[in-house]
Amino acid sequence: MRTVTDRERRARLARRHGLAPGHRYTDVAAATQAMTAWHATEAATVHLALHARVHDLRVEDVERALYEERLLVKQLAMRRTLFAFPRDLLPAALGSASARVAAQEEKNLHKWLTAGGVDEDQDAWIEKAYAATLAVLADGEPRTTTELRELVPELDVRFRMGAPDKKWGGEFAIGRWVIGTLAAQGRLVRANNIGHWRLNKPAWTLAETWLGEAPAPLAATEGYAALVRRWLGTFGPGTETDLVWWLGSTKTAARAALAEVGAVQVGLEDGGLGWVLPDDPIVTTPEPEIEPWAALTPTLDPTVMGWKERGFYLDADDVAYLFDTNGNAGNTAWWDGRIVGAWAQDEAGRVRPIVRHDIGDAGRKALEAEAARLTEWLDGVVIVNVYKSRQMKEAKLP
Repeated sequence: MRTVTDRERRARLARRHGLAPGHRYTDVAAATQAMTAWHATEAATVHLALHARVHDLRVEDVERALYEERLLVKQLAMRRTLFAFPRDLLPAALGSASARVAAQEEKNLHKWLTAGGVDEDQDAWIEKAYAATLAVLADGEPRTTTELRELVPELDVRFRMGAPDKKWGGEFAIGRWVIGTLAAQGRLVRANNIGHWRLNKPAWTLAETWLGEAPAPLAATEGYAALVRRWLGTFGPGTETDLVWWLGSTKTAARAALAEVGAVQVGLEDGGLGWVLPDDPIVTTPEPEIEPWAALTPTLDPTVMGWKERGFYLDADDVAYLFDTNGNAGNTAWWDGRIVGAWAQDEAGRVRPIVRHDIGDAGRKALEAEAARLTEWLDGVVIVNVYKSRQMKEAKLP
């Protein structure tokens, strides 16, 4: 068994993920195939992550892929996270990770119905709400959650969540959870974004309306295998711990999928074992060296979120500054294959790297060049982050 060094893993990350400037992709489709899927919990992540990896990308290119060509489809999946999937991977997600999330969401629906005083025959109530929502959207007209609540009385049932004095508590309409469960099931999809590209304000429509036909979910074992095959192509070598975390599933499901795709093990520099596809060149051939490179990646970037065990590209002392307690990453600054800090925007919208390590003049100049490139691309747009790291919050920009 060959041992893959941390430096090899960082070099392969630079190439496969298109983060090194000389290895950027030509278009949205090519970058998407390379990265498996894009995190989309924050709408801007899709655009910014693509900008970091695609030559001469325009905002319109991403909007066209999402809403005109529909090459990318937003779907709730692994770890109850919203992703933008390539069309061909949707059946796999729907039959595996999304099905797992849908079952959890429907369980929550019962809890909120009880909180809202709906105690009798909740299963029948839920099916009635589903049917009424789908019937309203059968005319092919996408509608927002607010618009659907006005047309479907069941969606406006109210319940209270949390204590009244809690910031996140209050009274809510159940429609958000009914619609979200239908979407997790793959029966509804997010259609056009109603508003600026940096914000998530979806209109909803039937899957068959948006995609021409509703994707047929794969069986769970087949779906997990397809996801794991893509993950290994993007993130391998990765550990079992990485995979279980990324999938948001059980060890049993992850191990079955690894066996299904014929994954093989390689040694890792820290003494652990990583999994790769059986035909991966890394099994026998060292990854070539790569010149130092700089990149600025957004909150919840797929590279940063592809592994749970991140020691090969991240110093342990930096975790508290760059990640929240659930492991969600804020904006990150990279130099020579490692995360060395964060980035933020000043009041004028200029991007400023926030470096936590001495990376020398070459590293600082390279990050400043990436900051100038991103500032020009954003053209005055200021990104508002939900997942803002401690480093971003504490940034004092000139």
